[in-house]
Order: sequence, then structure tokens, then C-alpha cells
Amino acid sequence: MTEQLNDPLPMLPGYALRRAANACAAELGVRLATLDLRQSEASVLILIGANPGVTAAALGRQLDIQRANMVPLLKRLEEAELIDRAPIDGKSQGLALSEPGIDRMAAARTIIDTYEAELLARLPAEHRPHLLPALAALWR
Repeated sequence: MTEQLNDPLPMLPGYALRRAANACAAELGVRLATLDLRQSEASVLILIGANPGVTAAALGRQLDIQRANMVPLLKRLEEAELIDRAPIDGKSQGLALSEPGIDRMAAARTIIDTYEAELLARLPAEHRPHLLPALAALWR
């Protein structure tokens, strides 16, 4: 028999936010795995697609990914032939999507857009316009 606990934790906004974020990330992660992508990789592909020639450093800053973590992430995308590098100046390289990268990014975007629509549909209609501004107020 499972013991029922008196659980005051869901009444704490930070706890509830973390639980919601973890549940959402896990669900989206399963869907993106069908494309052999992690969420961070899909995010990188989307940003490169929107910013051809962007540097790894700029991507890392935008996504709050440390350089030590960005290097293997980009290496995996490069080995999968989803991104290409091109010299910008003496030491910087710009990133662009390859043809397969464009296709994979589009497929990831379809999965993400579908998931996001389903996620919003879970909320009462009157709360939907407030969700993104409220979340942005917490991290921006």
C-alpha cells in the first residue's frame, strides 16, 4: 500500500514551476528523440536557422550554455552533418545549417509547435495570454 503524505510542496511557486518544467521537458524530450535530437540540439538548430553565420559563443550566451558544454553539442551536430562551419575572421567561425540540418530543424519545429499548442490547450483559455509574460518575468 502506498503511504499518502501531507504534501505542502505544490503550494510553493518555485517547486510547482520546477515540477512543471521537468514534466514538460521530459515529454518534449521523448518526442524529439524520434528525430535523434535532444532539446538543446533542437534549440541550437532553430537559432542557427534564424541566424545563419552565428558564432558558437553567441549561441552559448543566448541559450545560457557554458563553452565546455557547447563544444560537444556542436560536435555532435557536426558529426551528424546537420551544421557546417565557415570562417568569419582569423579565429571565429560562423555556423549554418546543412541541407539535412534544414530538414531536421523543420521536423523538430513541427514537433515543438505541436507540443506547444497542446501545452497551451491544457490551460484555461483566460490564462493563456498571461503564461509567457509571467514566465518571462521570472527569468529575464
